[in-house]
Amino acid sequence: MRFELNETQLLLQKSAREFLANECPMAEVRRLMETETAHDAGLWKKMADQGWTGMICDEEDGGMGLGMVEMAAVFEQMGRALLPGPFLSSVALAGPLVAAAGSEAKRRYLTPMIEGKACATAALIEDSAEWDPAGWRTRAEADGNGYKLHGRKMFVTDACASSFVVVAARLSGEMALFAVSKDSAGSGICRLKGMDRTRPVYEMKFEGTPAELLMKGAAAENALSHALAVATVALAAEMTGGMSKVLELTVAYAKTRKQFDQVIGKFQAVQHMCADMFLWTESSRSAVYYAAYALDKRLPEAATAVSVAKVYAGEAYREVGNRGIQVHGGMGFTWENDVHLYYRRAKASENAFGETGDHRERIARQVVG
Repeated sequence: MRFELNETQLLLQKSAREFLANECPMAEVRRLMETETAHDAGLWKKMADQGWTGMICDEEDGGMGLGMVEMAAVFEQMGRALLPGPFLSSVALAGPLVAAAGSEAKRRYLTPMIEGKACATAALIEDSAEWDPAGWRTRAEADGNGYKLHGRKMFVTDACASSFVVVAARLSGEMALFAVSKDSAGSGICRLKGMDRTRPVYEMKFEGTPAELLMKGAAAENALSHALAVATVALAAEMTGGMSKVLELTVAYAKTRKQFDQVIGKFQAVQHMCADMFLWTESSRSAVYYAAYALDKRLPEAATAVSVAKVYAGEAYREVGNRGIQVHGGMGFTWENDVHLYYRRAKASENAFGETGDHRERIARQVVG
């Protein structure tokens, strides 16, 4: 494999950074995170015009047909910009789930997503907060020619901004995936308190809610496994981009802040902290891009590589945030300073798609065999 991005991937990465710098500066991030959904339809349309909403969808479905490495390159820049809204939920999680469904479902749900006319999310985990599907208990039952859902889902990201939600439920004991309009009868959405205000989370209740079956059984289980792997790599790439921005902000501050008539960047303790931040960022980037490559090439170690990337990026982003705030001192905790916003994203992301302990257990099981 190559150990650097090729020319096309670098161009994609560069264009993503320039686009986000122009269309989503920090002032816009702060504006959006004060809204109910942290979502801007105009920005979403512009990203769709770039082809990003269909970047990993097959060309025959209207997407760009890009691979996981290209996806990681774009998501890294989104993490750097602290992009608010449902892009991760829609493109990296709900998108792969819908893409695994039949042609009719793709026409109804995936095509509008690719065209930027709709966005989506997935309602998976429940009160137990387990990412293992074996612990999910939401129930589905046949109702005439359709289905109805009964249960409750927790920590559903971007539910209010989404046009529809992909819900995992048990149908006669089998895992199944359903498409549900967020405004369907019998459904309720309540916003929860969250660490990251750029990515709202919600509780969703289903009390006889009408739903459309997308797939069930082994097909649903395989689609869930793949979608969670894709979303985990995308999230880890986001975290890496966030680390690089925190490092950049911290170094810039260390070069200008003076104590005892010297810039603090000359103090060895500060230099050591910045060096640690750089090491964590670069190591995380290596783990993320290898995971993306392994997933793209369907290597036997892909699942392990994804978990390694999530473990490393989750812990590294937290530590980079810690060091960044320490170097900034009291300024790092103020609302006006941007570093704490990245730290909030780091803490929220560390728990998404499986906590560090969960992924360590997965790695152990995969290695032991």
